[in-house]
Amino acid sequence: MAINFLTLGISSELEGILKKNGIVEPTPIQEQAIPQLLKGKDIIAQAHTGTGKTLAFMLPMMERIDTKQSFIQGLIITPTRELAIQITNEAKKLASVKGVNILAAYGGQDVDKQIKKLNRGIHLVIATPGRLLDHIRRKTIDLSQLKMIVLDEADEMLRMGFFEDIENIIHEIPWKRQTMLFSATIPQEVRSLATRYTKDPYQIQIQGSNITLDEIKQIVVETTDRGKQDALCKAIDEYRPFLAIIFCRTKRRVSALNEDLQARGYDSDELHGDLSQAKREKVMKSFRKAEIQLLVATDVAARGLDVEGMTHVFNYDIPEDAEGYIHRIGRTGRGGHTGIAVTFVTPKDKDALAMIERKIKMTLKKQKIEKEKDKRSTNKNKNYKEQREPKRQRFKKEKDSKFKKTSKNNKTRQKKR
Repeated sequence: MAINFLTLGISSELEGILKKNGIVEPTPIQEQAIPQLLKGKDIIAQAHTGTGKTLAFMLPMMERIDTKQSFIQGLIITPTRELAIQITNEAKKLASVKGVNILAAYGGQDVDKQIKKLNRGIHLVIATPGRLLDHIRRKTIDLSQLKMIVLDEADEMLRMGFFEDIENIIHEIPWKRQTMLFSATIPQEVRSLATRYTKDPYQIQIQGSNITLDEIKQIVVETTDRGKQDALCKAIDEYRPFLAIIFCRTKRRVSALNEDLQARGYDSDELHGDLSQAKREKVMKSFRKAEIQLLVATDVAARGLDVEGMTHVFNYDIPEDAEGYIHRIGRTGRGGHTGIAVTFVTPKDKDALAMIERKIKMTLKKQKIEKEKDKRSTNKNKNYKEQREPKRQRFKKEKDSKFKKTSKNNKTRQKKR
C-alpha cells in the first residue's frame, strides 16, 4: 500500500490543501515524523533544509490544536525573521481549513499590533527568540497552557548565540508538553539541549551528509582578493542563473558587492540585518517574483530561505565551516531539481576549503581564472552598463518565461517526485 498523507494520519481537509499546492507524496522526514508527532511523542530530527521538515511538524500541530480553546497551544521558534515569515506563510495555507489563529512575532514589527492580536485568541505563535523574550518580559504573552514547542534550525540558533535565550523561554512554558527539535546538524551543544528538554524522544536522521548535495554540482574557482569581483561576473555570465544567491561574510561586503554589480548592469539587490523589516520584505518579494535575478546576502539574513526556481548559489566569501557551507548551497538543488554552487577561493582560504572537503567527504572540482589583461581597467566602469545591458534584458525575458513555466509545472513535478 502506497504511503500518502491520509495513511500517515493527516485529515482529508489538510490533504486537500496539500494537493492544491501540488504536494501529493510525503518526503522521508514527513513519513517518519508525522505519525510519532500525532501520538504526542517528543522528537529530535536531523534533516537539512529542502527535505520537507516544515510540513513534518506543521501538519501534526494543525491536527492537534483545539480551536475551541482560545489560548496559545503551539510555539515555533526560528533563528531569523525571514524564516519566521516563510513558516508563517506555509502555516496560513493550512490554517484556513482548521480555523487556527496565527501570530508571527519578530523584530521590526509594531509591538502594539502584536499585543492586540495576542488578546484575540491566538492558537499558534511563530517567533524569533528576541521578540518572544520581549513579550515574556512585558507579560504580554501567556504560554502557561502551551502544549507543543518546535525549535527549528537549532544548530543555527546555536551559531547565532541564542541558546541562553532558548533556555530562558523553555523555563517559561509547562514541563508537560511536546518538544520537537529540528536541525540540519546535531553538534554536541544541540544534543545536550535536546537531552535536557525532551522526554524519551523519537530520533530521526535522514541519512547521508549529501542529502542536500546530491543534486548540486559543486565547483571551486581559484582566484585572488583583487580578482574576485571579475571572477564572479565571469561566472554569472557563463552560468546565466535564473535566480541566485551570492553569499558574503559581512553586511559591509554585501553592500559593496551589490553596488558594484548594479554598476555593471546586473539585476541585483542586497539582504542583511541593517535593512528595515519593510525593506527586507520588499527585497524578498521582488526576488521571489523573479523581478531581481541576484540576491547578495549574509548568512544570517538568508538562513532557511526557500525560493522556488533558485538555480545557483555563489559563495563569494567562503563559509566559516562545513555546516555553513551545507546550509548555503542547500538553497538550490531542491525538490528533486539540480543546482549549481560556485565557491570562490583565494590562497588564504585553502585551509578552510580542505576542512569543508573533509567534512562533506568530497573533493570539489577546481577551476582557475586565467590571468588576462582587462581592457576595462583603463576605463574602469565606463562601459560596464553598455556591455551588460543586452544581457540584462535577455535575463529578464528568460526570467519571465522560466518563472511562468516553473509555476505552471509545479504540480506536475511534485507528482513525479
